[in-house]
Amino acid sequence: MSGVKRKRNVLNVKQKIEIRQKLDNGELASTDAEYVLNEGNAISHSAALQSVETLLDYMGQKGFDCGDITAVRKIYVDIRQEMNKEQRRITDFSKQ
Repeated sequence: MSGVKRKRNVLNVKQKIEIRQKLDNGELASTDAEYVLNEGNAISHSAALQSVETLLDYMGQKGFDCGDITAVRKIYVDIRQEMNKEQRRITDFSKQ
């Protein structure tokens, strides 16, 4: 993996100002920032959470093994933790 360059998406000044204004107005701006930072190369946290919730519903309806459901719930928790970390980074950015 060393030597492989990864494209890094960053917010431009206009995007930063828009997000900061939303935060100042008490709105959530995490989805906007997530979209820009993940644009073109990843699924958003909220979309991933929704997919996992749908999978959990399906597994419950079909009577999947408890261990399998627990494993998927762990994935849900992991995604949620990543989402919270990203929100903290956005909040920290807005305080700068």
